[in-house]
Amino acid sequence: MSEQRIQQYFTGSAALLVQWAGSLSAPIAAAAQTALECVTNGGKVLTCGSAAAAALAQYAAALLMGGLARERPALPALALGAEAATFAALAQRSEGVGALAAQVHALGQPGDALMVFAHPASSDHASLALAVQAAHEREMPVIAMTGEGEAADALGSLLLAADTHIAIAHAHAASVLHAQQLALHCICESLDALLLGDE
Repeated sequence: MSEQRIQQYFTGSAALLVQWAGSLSAPIAAAAQTALECVTNGGKVLTCGSAAAAALAQYAAALLMGGLARERPALPALALGAEAATFAALAQRSEGVGALAAQVHALGQPGDALMVFAHPASSDHASLALAVQAAHEREMPVIAMTGEGEAADALGSLLLAADTHIAIAHAHAASVLHAQQLALHCICESLDALLLGDE
């Protein structure tokens, strides 16, 4: 990639983020409030994602526990993994329940929250949908980050009034993942401000 193309990539990404700022600020603030209510009332945040967005779920749990830019006590968070052999075996014994949903059933409690990252190019949105349904059965609010496409439609149709949908209006995977990461950083910064006060 030439230097000119790289510069175009940066300026294009910046323009998209500016475009989305107005529509995403309210759901991001709502997501931070959901996470705050969860952890201050003794709950934990479970995170999961599809395809490459699973790495964002791991990162989200690490940020919630370790913080982003300010020192604070660790917040209870746990990243779920569809590849875990133990939970995969559990899912096989429970007909129609995916590995992520099995983990939500096993680990989730009322008052916990589920944070879901949907990769826009992944065809495996059924496992995320099952995880969302499992969270609802456990009386857990859901924070769903999606792009455009089947995954967004499938998850969006399942969300309840208590849930938060951070819908990034784009189908390009890299742009959506970039915006999801920025939204996560905003949630963590907001949590720090709510817990520790503005600097």
